[in-house]
Amino acid sequence: MNDVAAWLKISVIILLFEVNVAHAQTVKETGLTSISSIDDCNVIWDSPSKNALGSMPAGNGDIGVNLWVEENGDLLFYLSKTDAWSENARLLKLGKVRLSLSPNPFKAGLPFLQKLVLKDGMIHIEAGPIGERVSIDVWVDANHPVVELDVKSQKKISAFVTTEPWRLEQREIADNVEIHSAYGLKSILVEKDTVLAEDKENVLWAHRNERSIWEENLKMQGLEGYISLGKDPLMHATFGALIHSEQLIKTSPASLETAGSMRSFSISVFALNAQTESLNTWQQDIRNLTETVTALTRKDRKDAHAAWWHAFWNRSYIYVNARKKGEKEMVATVSKNYALQRYMNACSGRGNSPIKFNGSIFTVDTYDLDNRYNGFDADYRQWGGPYWWQNTRLPYWSMLEAGDFDLMGPLFRMYYELLDIRKFATKTYYGHEGAFYLETMRHWGTFAEANYGPDRPEDMPLGSPVNTFIRYYWQSGLEFSLMGLDYFAFTKDEKTLTEFILPVVTEIMTFFDQHWGRDAEGKILFDPAMALETYQIAVNPLPEIVGIRKVCTELLKLPNSLTTASQRTQYRRLLTELPEIPTREVNGEILLAPAQAYSGKQNIENPELYAIFPYRRFGVGKDSLELAIRTFNAREARENRGWQQHSIKAAYLGLAEEAAALMAENFNAGTTVYRFPTMWGPNYDWTPDQCHGSVAMIALQRMLVQYEGNDIYLLPAWPTDWDVAFKLHAPQNTTIEGKVENGKITKLLVSPERRRTDLIPRLNN
Repeated sequence: MNDVAAWLKISVIILLFEVNVAHAQTVKETGLTSISSIDDCNVIWDSPSKNALGSMPAGNGDIGVNLWVEENGDLLFYLSKTDAWSENARLLKLGKVRLSLSPNPFKAGLPFLQKLVLKDGMIHIEAGPIGERVSIDVWVDANHPVVELDVKSQKKISAFVTTEPWRLEQREIADNVEIHSAYGLKSILVEKDTVLAEDKENVLWAHRNERSIWEENLKMQGLEGYISLGKDPLMHATFGALIHSEQLIKTSPASLETAGSMRSFSISVFALNAQTESLNTWQQDIRNLTETVTALTRKDRKDAHAAWWHAFWNRSYIYVNARKKGEKEMVATVSKNYALQRYMNACSGRGNSPIKFNGSIFTVDTYDLDNRYNGFDADYRQWGGPYWWQNTRLPYWSMLEAGDFDLMGPLFRMYYELLDIRKFATKTYYGHEGAFYLETMRHWGTFAEANYGPDRPEDMPLGSPVNTFIRYYWQSGLEFSLMGLDYFAFTKDEKTLTEFILPVVTEIMTFFDQHWGRDAEGKILFDPAMALETYQIAVNPLPEIVGIRKVCTELLKLPNSLTTASQRTQYRRLLTELPEIPTREVNGEILLAPAQAYSGKQNIENPELYAIFPYRRFGVGKDSLELAIRTFNAREARENRGWQQHSIKAAYLGLAEEAAALMAENFNAGTTVYRFPTMWGPNYDWTPDQCHGSVAMIALQRMLVQYEGNDIYLLPAWPTDWDVAFKLHAPQNTTIEGKVENGKITKLLVSPERRRTDLIPRLNN
C-alpha cells in the first residue's frame, strides 16, 4: 500500500470513529426519538466505566461475559457459563480476566468509543489519540465455547493478560445477607479455585467439586431410595477456562504477555464444564477443545458467528415509534430495550441449564453498590440456585412469537430430565402415579433444603414442605404443559414434542387426575390446595381449573398418532370432571375469584387473572370478555415491576391504552446504578432481573399478535397513535410481517399465504 492510500485509509478510519463518538454524545445528551432498524438499538458509550456496575453483557447462549473498560488502561470481564454449578448448587462465575495495554489508550480526555453491535453480536472498542488509535473486537463465538478478543493498534503496543481468581481460599458464608446467595442452606463452605501451572503455553484454571449436597438433599426429603437410581449432578463437576494466544507468551501461571510491542494480536478464552474422573482429565479435555477450535480459521469462525446473529435478528423484530412529540423518546426506548432484552435471552438461552431469572449469567460484584448488598463477589445473587417457575417461565413465553424456538430447548430438556425423580417423589409421598413439579426446586428436581424443612414438626406429612408459600403449589406442571403444546403448535416439531414434552405432560395430567378425590357430583375436589403463592388455603382454585381445561383441550387437538386412545379418554373425562370456574360478587358485580373458597393471604398475586394469562380462557374474541375486564380492573395487586404481569393481561383483554402504558413503564424503568440499559432490578429478585424485561416483551408482542387455535388476532390491543414495523411468529410455522402508519396497515406479509384468511379481522390491504 502506498503512502497516499495508507493516509486515506487512516483518515477514513479516524473520520468514522469521530462520527461514532459524536453520535454517542448526541444520543447521551438528547435521547433516542426514532427506531427503524437493529442498528438503532446498539448501545454506545463515549467514556470508560468506573467498575463492574458499568459492564456490558455478551454471550453465545451458554458462555457469557460482563465486559468493561477502565481509565487505567485495562479491559476486564467476568466469564460465566449456564451450568457452572458449585458443590453447594450455586451458579458461579468461571472467573475474571484482565487485559492491560501500554501505552494506555483509555486515559481520561482521550477519544473513546465502546459499542455493542447487535447485528454482529460483537462489542467494538476504539480509543486513543490520532495516530495511536487502538481497536478491540470482543465476540463470544456463537458456534464454539470461546471468547475472542482481536486487538489492532496504529502504533506498537505491549499487552498483559491475566486471570484474577477471587475464590483463593476456602471460606464460610453464614451471615444473614450473603447466605441468601446459597438459598436453602444455613451455611456453606466456598471452595477455592485452582490455577494449573503445568501448561507451558496457556493459562488454565478450574473449580472442581470434590463434594456435593445432592445426597443429603434427597435424604432429608425422604427420597434416599432414588440415590441409587439417579446421578449426582454436582460431584466432580469441573468448570473453568483456558487463555490462549498465538502472539503472547506465558510469563507466570496466571498470565500471558507480549515479548515486545506489536500492532495486532488475538486472545482466546475457552470455557468448559464437565464431570470428569480427575482434574487432569478435565485439563486434557479443554486442551483438546482448544486444538479443535483453533484448527479452524479465525476468519471463517468470525464470519459464521456474525451469520448466526444476522439470522437471529432476521427471525423477528418490533420497531415502535410515536407520533406525539412528548412520547417519542419513551416509545423509542420501548423498541431499543425490547431488542436488548431479546439479545440477553439469546446470550444465555442455549446452554445446559435454563435461564436463571435472578441475574441470568450476568451478575457482577457489588463492591461499589451503596446499599445493604455492598461488598459481595460476582457469585452473589438473591434467591441463590433454585428455579422458581413463576419467574423462570417469563423469558420462555416471550420466545414463541419472537421465533426463538431454539432457546426453549434447555427448559424442555431440564423438565424431561427431572421426570424420573418427580415420578419417584409422587409415588413415595402420595402412593399414586404421575408426576408433580415444584414451584421452587433445585435443578435436579427437589425442594431447596429450607423450603422442605431440615427441622420439621414430627406430625408433618412426608413430602409436605414447611414453607407455606409452596406447600400445594403445583401449577408449574400445567403451565409447562401448555407452553410445550404451544411450542408444537408453532413449530410442528414432533421430535421435541414426543421426546421431551409429551412424556412430561402425560405424567403431569395423571397426577392431577389421581391426586384428589371427587365430590358428590363427580367433580374433582381440589382440597387441600392453594391459589398460587398468595392464598395458602384454597378449595377449587381457579388456576388449576382453567389450567387443566386448557391443557386437556390442546392435547385433544393433537394428531391421534401422538397420543393413545386411553390418554384421550382420560383427557375427555377430566374435562367433564372439572368444577365450574369460581366467581364472586363484589359491590353488586360478578367477578372471577381466586378459588371457590380461599384464605391465608400471604403474597401479591392475582390468581383469578390466570384465566387471562397464561391460560387464555378469557380475552379478545372470546365470550364473557366484560367479566374478565371487570375482574382485571378490580385486581388487588397492582405493582408493575419484576414478575407482575398486568401489561400482558391488559393486552389479552384488548385494553390498548392500558397495555401500552404499563408495558412502556416497564421498558422505561431504567437502572439507577448499572450502566447497561437492561440491567433491571433487583425488584423482587436480583440484577439483571430477567422477569421484568420479559413481561414487557410478552405484552408488546401480544399487543400486536395473539393466537388461539387457527385464529390469529392482528393488532388486538394497539394504540392508535403509535406506528410500528414488526415481524412475529404464530402457530403452524406462520410469520406475519407488517407495518402500521398513521393508524393504517401499510404493509402485511403473511407466510404461508394461506394463513392470511385466518387473520381476525381479515385484512386484505
